[in-house]
Amino acid sequence: MRRIKTPHVPPGFPFYTIGRFRNDNCVASNNQQGTCMVRGECTDNGGILAGSCSTITNQAVCCIYVRTCGATTLYNNTYFYNAGYPGTYSGGGKCTIVVQPCDSNICQLRIDFLSLSLAPPNGDGFCLTDSLQITGGSSRVPSICGENSGQHVYVDFNGETPITIAIASSVSYTFNRQWHFQITQLSCASATLAPSGCLQYYTQDTGTVQSFNYMSAGNSLPNAIGVPGTRQIANHRYGICIRMAANMCSITWSQVGSDNYSFTLTNDVGAVDPALLATAAVQSQDCNTDFIVIPNPQQNGQSLPSDRFCGLGLVATTSATKPFVLYVNNDDNEDLDISNRGFYLAYAQNACPIV
Repeated sequence: MRRIKTPHVPPGFPFYTIGRFRNDNCVASNNQQGTCMVRGECTDNGGILAGSCSTITNQAVCCIYVRTCGATTLYNNTYFYNAGYPGTYSGGGKCTIVVQPCDSNICQLRIDFLSLSLAPPNGDGFCLTDSLQITGGSSRVPSICGENSGQHVYVDFNGETPITIAIASSVSYTFNRQWHFQITQLSCASATLAPSGCLQYYTQDTGTVQSFNYMSAGNSLPNAIGVPGTRQIANHRYGICIRMAANMCSITWSQVGSDNYSFTLTNDVGAVDPALLATAAVQSQDCNTDFIVIPNPQQNGQSLPSDRFCGLGLVATTSATKPFVLYVNNDDNEDLDISNRGFYLAYAQNACPIV
């Protein structure tokens, strides 16, 4: 990614204003992503020198930008930490970073949660104690809390309006919070740009996806009617998209085999024989509250009457509808969804049939 916005030029006509070279991405000595630039420009703009990035001149360095609360950045591959990282934060107030597009050709932001551990939602699935809020873009990002290390989101820029990433937390709740984000700006012509409407975008032929705050352990907090609460976050509606690989014609979604709780969206988990979890016996398509959508689904080669799936199990389901996408819909009432975890699914693209 090129960063072509004119840099801050301090008085005195420094060396780096005399000659310029491409500000390409580079891999720093600590294996983080950086931007290749002249040594003086990096230090003048608050960057960290992390190895060389060019054989043309020893003035070219891989520059890493690290920011914490109250910062503004217009640099690609900025890393946003909690104060004291890799230590934890006890909570209180709001920590924000404002991300400005580095040039007029930037369309999208990808935010990788290298580490994200916040207080959990309450038993009804609402992020009332802590929350990650991302605003200012033209696409909506729902409020996120709990355990989400390894997750990511894409946000479309609204022209050159900045995007604000904010973490709000309460000092009244004892919890060891931690966050470490990689913030990547994507040009409008980038091959890795997420399609419109995709909050998450995966580019591998096979992999796994999971709902926000998914863990196999249940929520320790009760819900409004005093029964074990849900780990699912309420009011989440978004798309998870998979880039279709060459010569692939369909995609199959299935539960992660090592975790019987990996599809528990509705009903009472504790009321079901554990041996039935993750089986067709507890799969449902009569879904009006929390569910996923798999377009034009087939199971065991047979078309199904509905594209909605809920309940406490999911049989391997194949869709040939393109583009490959899984839709998520969680409503705002979890009273009868007791001890739910959400979903943790494996996907695999299938080769086109030989004709």
